[in-house]
Amino acid sequence: MEITGFFTAIIIGLIIGALGRLVVPGRQRIPILLTLAIGVVAALLGTLVAGLLGVDDTRGIDWIELFIQIAFAAVGVSVLAGTYGRGR
Repeated sequence: MEITGFFTAIIIGLIIGALGRLVVPGRQRIPILLTLAIGVVAALLGTLVAGLLGVDDTRGIDWIELFIQIAFAAVGVSVLAGTYGRGR
């Protein structure tokens, strides 16, 4: 992966995190930076899973890969929203 690909992955991850947070119903009491970090991880995991399924390189926009990434972000946001701040 080249340096431009790395920065592109981070930017896409930030967007994926925001979209994942929008998909989860209700209010999430987690910091926005944690949401963005979840998005970066979800984007990387989603790309890995899409590659394993063989849908990572299609003509045009990779809608299936994007859906997988948003699903990972939504699961990550909902899990951390449920556990974040309980110890306080």
